[in-house]
Amino acid sequence: MKNIFSLAEACLHHPDIEQKLTLTHQAQKLLTQGELSLVSEQPPLAISSVQFPSTPILLSTREMPKRKLGSPDGIKAFFHAIAHVEFMAIYLAWDMLYRFRGMPDKFYQDWLNVADEEAQHFELIRTHLQTMGLAYGDLPAHNGLWDHATDTADDLLARLAMIPRCMEARGLDVTPAIIAKFKHIGDEASVTLLTRILTDEVGHVERGSYWFKFVCAQQGLESEAQYQRLIKKYYQGGKPKGPFNREMRIIAGFSDAELDWLENTSL
Repeated sequence: MKNIFSLAEACLHHPDIEQKLTLTHQAQKLLTQGELSLVSEQPPLAISSVQFPSTPILLSTREMPKRKLGSPDGIKAFFHAIAHVEFMAIYLAWDMLYRFRGMPDKFYQDWLNVADEEAQHFELIRTHLQTMGLAYGDLPAHNGLWDHATDTADDLLARLAMIPRCMEARGLDVTPAIIAKFKHIGDEASVTLLTRILTDEVGHVERGSYWFKFVCAQQGLESEAQYQRLIKKYYQGGKPKGPFNREMRIIAGFSDAELDWLENTSL
C-alpha cells in the first residue's frame, strides 16, 4: 500500500512538473480506492529542502512587468500568472498535509483532494496558454505564496489563516470581476475556465475555515480573535484591503465578525 506522506515527499522534493501531476492524480485515485495509507512513518523534511522547477524565473512582486488585461500580451501574462498560482497551490496543498502531523484522517484526505483539484486547474490553464502560443515558464513569476508557506512552516493555525483564509480567499474577491471582463469581450473559453476554478476555490477556502476552527477548538482558542492576531502578524501591511466578496466568503466559512473586521479600515 502506498503512503500519503511518501508521495507528498516525492511531489515536494522533486522539481519535475509531469511527475508531480502524475503522482498527485495517482494519490487521489489510490485514496478513492481505499489503497492509500495515512500512517505517518517519518517526520517531515525541512521546508527549505522543497525543490521547484528551473522555470519560470521568480521575481519579487515589485520586479514583475506591468501588463494590462485589455491587450493580447496582457491576457497571456494574466493566464501565465494564474498558471503559476495554481502550480504553487499544488505545492501548498501537499505541504499542508505533509508538514502537519497528528491530525484526523479527514484533514489529509481534504488536502489531497485540494492538491488534485489544483493540479487539474494547472493543467487546464496550461492548455489554455498553449492556444495562445505560450508555455508555462516562458514568462517570469513571483513567489509570494511560498514565502507565506515558509513563514508558517511551524504553525498550522498560521498556515491555515494565511494560505486558504487569506491568500486563496483573495481569489473569491477578485475573480468574479475578471470573469465579467472576459464575458464583456466574448471570451467564453476564459469565462468557463475561470468559473470552474472559482467554484473549486470556494471549497478550498471552506476547508481552510473548517480546519482553522477545528484547531482553535482543539487548543481552546477563540477563532475570530486568533484570525485577527495571525493576519496582523503575518500579512505585510496588517491585513488585506477590500473590497471583499462577502457572499462567497460566508459560503467559504468566514463569519460576519471576521468580514466586518477586514472591511473596517480604522482597525
